Amino acid sequence: MKKYFKFGLGLVVAFAVMVGFKQRVYAVTHYVQSSTPTIFVHGWGSSSHAEEKMANAARDAGVTKTIVRANVDKKGKVTFNRQIPANSVNPIVEVNLEDNKLSAYQDDYMKGYHRGGEYVKNVVLALEKQHHYKKINLVGHSMGNLEIINYINDNVNNKKLPQVAHLVAIAGHYNGLVGQSNTANATVNPQTGEPDKMDSSYRELLGLRQDFPRNTAVLNIYGDVGDGSHSDEDVPVNSAKSLKYLVGERAKSYREIEIHGKNAQHSKLHDNAQVNRELIKFLWEK
Repeated sequence: MKKYFKFGLGLVVAFAVMVGFKQRVYAVTHYVQSSTPTIFVHGWGSSSHAEEKMANAARDAGVTKTIVRANVDKKGKVTFNRQIPANSVNPIVEVNLEDNKLSAYQDDYMKGYHRGGEYVKNVVLALEKQHHYKKINLVGHSMGNLEIINYINDNVNNKKLPQVAHLVAIAGHYNGLVGQSNTANATVNPQTGEPDKMDSSYRELLGLRQDFPRNTAVLNIYGDVGDGSHSDEDVPVNSAKSLKYLVGERAKSYREIEIHGKNAQHSKLHDNAQVNRELIKFLWEK
């Protein structure tokens, strides 16, 4: 009896080793093996917890073993929960903003988005102190997108900063939120992405049409819950699609993905299996 038990146990162990080896080989052969960090920036009133499902999906797929958190206090000081180890493959940085509502700028969100862009820059600079990165990836959800795009816009001439290799926008309200203004549902040219009405914060970004980095690939993901509002309940589809007019002609590549159904709701987009698959494919798949 012991003989058969040991034989069976040996088969189980061998199978587990084989599966683990197969997963490791898949990760090595199907995903880029790069030191480039991917920085996730959450939305209004949120935290790094909103980024965990996306980051963990990448880890579970075998993309990376390194996930760190960067806390940014209201003065912009960045503190990491741990250092990124040398030679880390595809490390992920979950940003946690203490000033998650831009509380000092609620009467002037344009200035607030610039402040948010400074927070993003501080994270990038703090990463540079750990290791000198030539490239970074940026992923934003909701307001995080406005902070990221203002970071890019405010630093287009700063050659000391690492290049943005990939930009992923999830539920970005570039031309306004539902009920915020009459620009949010502005008609968008299907070819160019140009809205027929522009929010003031959107107009501030028009310089990107001449300055957006040519080596940056862009993925724009947005949702339509299907209730007739043509939105994810917070961000109109057309507001998200207006990103194309700002960056589409200069980006290395530009692609849009529209998520449908109840899981396309604004806050569910950062906890959505389809979004996770698209992120992994776009950022890391060979």
